[in-house]
Amino acid sequence: MKKQAFAARSSLAALILSVSLAQAVTLTGACAQGAGADAATPGSGDLAGTVKSAKGAEAGVWVIAETTDTPTRYTKIVVTDDSGRFLIPDLPKANYQVWVRGYGLIDSAKVQANPGATLDLTAVPAPTPAAAAQVYPPIYWFSLLHLPPKSAFPMEQIKSQGEWLNVIKSGACQSCHALGTPGTRTISKRLGTFKNSADAWTVRLEAGSAQAFMARDITRLGTEEALKLFGQWTDGIAAGELPFATPERPSGISRNIVVTEWEWSDTTAYLHDEISTDRWDPSVNAKGKLYGSAEDSTDYMPILDPSTHTDSEVKIPVRDPNTPNVTARPHGFSPSWGPNAIWNSQTITHNPMMDEKGRVWMTSQIRAPENPDWCKAGSAHPSAKAFPIKQSNRNIAMYDPASEKFTLLSTCFPTHHLAFSRDHAQLFFSAGVVGPAVLGWLDVKKFEATHDEVQSQRWTPFVVDTSGDGKRGDYVEPNEALQPGKDKRLAVNEYAVAVSPVDGSVWGTVIGYPGSIVRTVLGANPEETALSEIYEPPLPGYGPRGGDIDAEGVYWVALASGHVGSFDRRKCKVLNGPTALGKHCPEGWTLYQLPGPQMRDVQDGGSAEASYYVWVDWFNTFGLGKNVPIVMGNLNSSIFAIVDGKFVNFTVPYPMGFFPKNVDGRVDDPATGWKGTALWSTYGTRAMFHLEGGTANRPRAVKLQLRPDPLAH
Repeated sequence: MKKQAFAARSSLAALILSVSLAQAVTLTGACAQGAGADAATPGSGDLAGTVKSAKGAEAGVWVIAETTDTPTRYTKIVVTDDSGRFLIPDLPKANYQVWVRGYGLIDSAKVQANPGATLDLTAVPAPTPAAAAQVYPPIYWFSLLHLPPKSAFPMEQIKSQGEWLNVIKSGACQSCHALGTPGTRTISKRLGTFKNSADAWTVRLEAGSAQAFMARDITRLGTEEALKLFGQWTDGIAAGELPFATPERPSGISRNIVVTEWEWSDTTAYLHDEISTDRWDPSVNAKGKLYGSAEDSTDYMPILDPSTHTDSEVKIPVRDPNTPNVTARPHGFSPSWGPNAIWNSQTITHNPMMDEKGRVWMTSQIRAPENPDWCKAGSAHPSAKAFPIKQSNRNIAMYDPASEKFTLLSTCFPTHHLAFSRDHAQLFFSAGVVGPAVLGWLDVKKFEATHDEVQSQRWTPFVVDTSGDGKRGDYVEPNEALQPGKDKRLAVNEYAVAVSPVDGSVWGTVIGYPGSIVRTVLGANPEETALSEIYEPPLPGYGPRGGDIDAEGVYWVALASGHVGSFDRRKCKVLNGPTALGKHCPEGWTLYQLPGPQMRDVQDGGSAEASYYVWVDWFNTFGLGKNVPIVMGNLNSSIFAIVDGKFVNFTVPYPMGFFPKNVDGRVDDPATGWKGTALWSTYGTRAMFHLEGGTANRPRAVKLQLRPDPLAH
């Protein structure tokens, strides 16, 4: 499908853009820091005032208002302008605790206020650099970690320093939580007493319900050396070592952000993702509820109603009551939770997506991994005949909010992330980190008409046209040498998945070092015609995690090297043939170095940032323009927007440690300008108890809005 069709399909953007493009022009102008020297006048639902210290007006600091008078805890955060002025808009009626947080400061005393008040707040300069550093994002602490020098490689399992760092970052460890939070940069005395810090880290990695994953990853790193380095890291911090770099306060457009938070789910849960609307039409579910996926932590899907500030939950069912539960996994003593396992889930629901009807589709486990016979060799199913599959770790659950009922579908292929085609007729699934190396999809329209889950699903392996004849033919297996006239099957599993608005091709990422991205075109008869292309990022880029495709067909991917990569297939000189196995189109790549310091022992380009995902704002729902990539700043406690090739950093400062797995953009009311559009996300860390607040923390849903200036209301 051509780009013109995408523009026609997205006609709803015309009304949005009439407001938000004008807004974007204002944002880039010289007046973006407010007009005039007078203090802002609050409306009846606002809080306004100034922030000063003994040094004068405090620009670029956060003013935080929080209440527990609402049904669930509610927090709103803004940034002061050049004159230290602030305005917190549209607060529900309640009693608020209000305070100031900023780099170079310690938190001010909390004052009580009600909407409509004008406040003069006093910022408190940090008495020491150590006191100031307590609110630095995790990246500034993580970058202190020493690494094995390049001369130490190759190791037994890892061949280079970059590959080692890829495991520490978004390739494994920091795909779940940030290193550098209070709970990770210190060793709790509740763990016990040890002869050295390496032993303490050994016990720490056995804590909680992720013990098996911790053991896997530390083994890959070279256990003894890795434990010593982690021990040195926490020892140094305990002895008073401070970050060698300091963050800058928000400036420019970054000061125009309005952050709203609601608590949802439980203290022991983590929220992998949320969904608020349809990827292809951001007006779907306008002003409606949000839905979360709690993965390993619980079978209860959290639901947030932002209009009433209420959270609820509904239990996701399984088809087979004997579906495995994560409680069977080994777990150890947790300094936060004690000896008992805190996770309890059969569904391990990973990722939700919303369709054009407002229904929520999720990758969810509904049965044991062993597949039914119709998935395996000997089956008459067309996909099974071409490529049989023995197991699948997740399946599909669909929740209809209108009926409050679930529909469960068993799939032969494993499911991880999911993405609809433009017409919502096809729902594509990635397999995740491991799997049978196939792309799977559900024919949604066929299933709705027949309720036949067997005939409504298909899958295909990834086959590259190495013969160069432009079509799929006989292929050699991944472990076999190329043969003239034959194609090549790839043993890859996609992590992210996205459908191109330009031509309907399906794109995804392959986790690893150096990792890759894959493009697939199904053709008329996918089991015989589907062809894939694979592209590796060039060094110093490596380690893809999440990615998305823009309205021009350019793919954007978060890289563990501390870059965002954009890949423009139109620049490639070679698309098929015997050399088209990943390294054949470096000219298609552009690398953008992520903000934040680099690891102190790394000389290569990049950043210590371990970005999890990229989402492209097709419809300008955030107000920075159509087609702007939004990048997760997981260690910077932020999201980044790439505007004209440069990063704009929007920090979520409280509780410090915002860990977004992704965002989505919704339009509630385009007639109200910036107030009617927003990005939505959630704290996606597996360990909210690692953040300030400890075990009292619940996950938080996050709404991000961009107003024309810091005082707009």
